[in-house]
This record gives sequence, C-alpha cells and structure tokens, in this order.
Amino acid sequence: MSSPARKIVLPGGSGFLGRQLAAHFASGGDEVVVLSRDGAGEGGNTRFVRWDGAAVGAWAEELEGAAAVMNLAGRSVNCRYNAENRRAIYESRLNSTRAVGEAIAACREPPPVWINSSSATIYRYAEDRPMDEATGEIGEGFSVDVCLKWEKTLREAGTPHTRKVALRSALVLAAGKGGVLDVLLRLVRLGLGGTMGSGRQYVSWIHTEDFRRAVEWIIAHPELEGPVNCAAPNPIPNREFMRILRRVCGQSIGLPATRWMLEIGAFFLRTETELMLKSRRVVPGRLLASGFEFRYPEVEAAVRQIVRDGVEG
Repeated sequence: MSSPARKIVLPGGSGFLGRQLAAHFASGGDEVVVLSRDGAGEGGNTRFVRWDGAAVGAWAEELEGAAAVMNLAGRSVNCRYNAENRRAIYESRLNSTRAVGEAIAACREPPPVWINSSSATIYRYAEDRPMDEATGEIGEGFSVDVCLKWEKTLREAGTPHTRKVALRSALVLAAGKGGVLDVLLRLVRLGLGGTMGSGRQYVSWIHTEDFRRAVEWIIAHPELEGPVNCAAPNPIPNREFMRILRRVCGQSIGLPATRWMLEIGAFFLRTETELMLKSRRVVPGRLLASGFEFRYPEVEAAVRQIVRDGVEG
C-alpha cells in the first residue's frame, strides 16, 4: 500500500537544487510548495507561491500541516566578494532563515522537521585529515562566518515542536545547466580541465541521487538534529578529481591552471578562487552512523552515471 501524500515546502526552491528536490518529491506523489520571489509556475503536484525571502507573509499559511520544510534560500556565492555582494549573501540567508523560523513558530500544526541549507565550507582548509561533525574544526574568513551566522539563526529560532537540521552540503554533482559539474565538464572537453592550483586541495562532493536520498533519510530519522554533513564518504584531491573527469570524457589533454591564472580568470568571470582552491575534506559522519548507505560513494562511478544518462531527476 502506498504512503499517503505529504506536503513538502521548499522556500527558495526555484534554483538548481530546489528543482531537483521538487521533481523528486512530486514524482513520489507528494504535494510540493515552492516559495519563490516571482511565485510563477505550476505543474503536476507542484505549486509556486510568492514570498520575499525576508519577512513573514501570506506564504506562511503553506507551512501549516507540512511534513517537512527545507529552506534553500540564499544569494549565490558564485560572485566577487565586494561589499554589496557580501551584504546580499548575509541578508538573503539570515533573513530567510529568520522568516521561516517565525512562520513555523506561529503555526497551529507546525512541521515536524525543518532542514536549513548550510555549507561544507564551514570547516577549515584541510588536506591533513577528514572533517566530520564531531571532530571537524571550524575555519575562518568570510564564507565560514556566513555559515556560522546562518546556523546560529537556525538554532535560535523558537520552534520547540520542530526538529532543526543544518545541512552542510558539499558540491552536488548533477546533469544540467546551472550545476558545477556542467561547468567542469565543459572545461574538460575544451582541453582546459587540468589540475587547479596545487591540486592537493580536496574536493568534497555528492551525487544528486544521494543528495535527494539523504534529505529523505533526514526527514525519516528523528535522531538526526543539528549539523549534518551532506557529502559522499570519499573526498579526493583536485588533481585526481580532474583526472577522473578527463578519463570519463575521453579527453587526454588538460591544461593546468596555476593560482595566478585562476585569480585572473575569477576576476573576469566575476567569481572567487576560493570556490576552486579551498580544500574541503568533509565526510558524512552522522549519516553513516545512522545507517545511510550511499549509492555513489566513489566519484568516478558517480560522474560516469551522470554523463551516461544525462539525467537530473
């Protein structure tokens, strides 16, 4: 007998990851409500409702009786970290998290679980050892401070009847435009997919299918609360990561990019080299301890599946 339909609310769910989660839940028969700034679109089991991502409004009624809320709102970090963009990055994350918390607190029938986006970049630059939730060391700098304030806003939300999870996500590998893998594969096919910087920096990643399954797992496991690393168990150095991408694409040539070359490229692309050069050696301690099994624990199998099938859902 099939499970009854649930209502899943996705604030900020119109972006790359949000579209994948919406399709996943909707295909399983759930009612999906995407809160977006334009509120446009509707299809199948998915509805779009307007919100401003900053204050409680009429959208808050959608949280009544929901089975889960996953807040994905936040300005992209793929930009230059000037004063204006830094302010937008902070405000988009903190204001949306605060608004979701206030809306849940006012619910007559609050959702039992609230998953809020965070990032694996919260940990320090690490080549020496893996970082899990119990023993990982928090880093320093702008990106880390964003994560710390983001998670603090979540913790301080007054939602006594709702379990809260800060999802510290690594790079999500998926097909389709808008994802990091699409950018990297295009570089590889152009012969530009060589080692970035020293190549020793670790890449933490997760296949999109395991990302979606991990979200489902967290919803179903009430013992998971607080920070949860959402990353495959085998991060690898950038040098090996790029070598695997070249092998999957059948590309023998991959011109390396030194730090100074990346700095120049980042300037013209209006982004930051941190996204490519910070070593994130993050492992999913709490997911593994709870019994979660990854379908794609190794990056080569993950990338081959995505390239072969070319699927997002």
